[in-house]
Amino acid sequence: MKNIFLLAFFLCLATLSWAQKKSPIGVWTNEEKEARFEIYQCGDKLCGKIIWLKEPDRDGKPKVDQFNPDPKLQKRPVLGLVFLKNFAPVGSDKWDDGTIYDPKSGKTYSSYMKLLSNDKLEVKGYIGISLIGRSQTWTRVK
Repeated sequence: MKNIFLLAFFLCLATLSWAQKKSPIGVWTNEEKEARFEIYQCGDKLCGKIIWLKEPDRDGKPKVDQFNPDPKLQKRPVLGLVFLKNFAPVGSDKWDDGTIYDPKSGKTYSSYMKLLSNDKLEVKGYIGISLIGRSQTWTRVK
């Protein structure tokens, strides 16, 4: 009887630790609430794409990646754009070595993501070292 209770206890602990594993996979919004992003698994890394824009149109036409330095990409839609790439796990609540593309400027930055809680994600873009750069706190939508 004692063995059954011990087995049940360890199964509960294993389930609880699995259920509490933090993950940024899901839908997020930025501080200004002007866009929503889906973070998803891409291979063994994480990526993210723009899935909603508060203002999806400009002059009656869908917003395009007009500031991209590659002229061939300047007509692609911003909605659906994969702008987070190659984030690898570094510990239980941080993903690093990724890049973030800013369609407002056409620039790509080194980036990391860190879960502050299950519903708050710090995203930092930087050039060179991560001490210098800009960070935002995103809020989970679902």
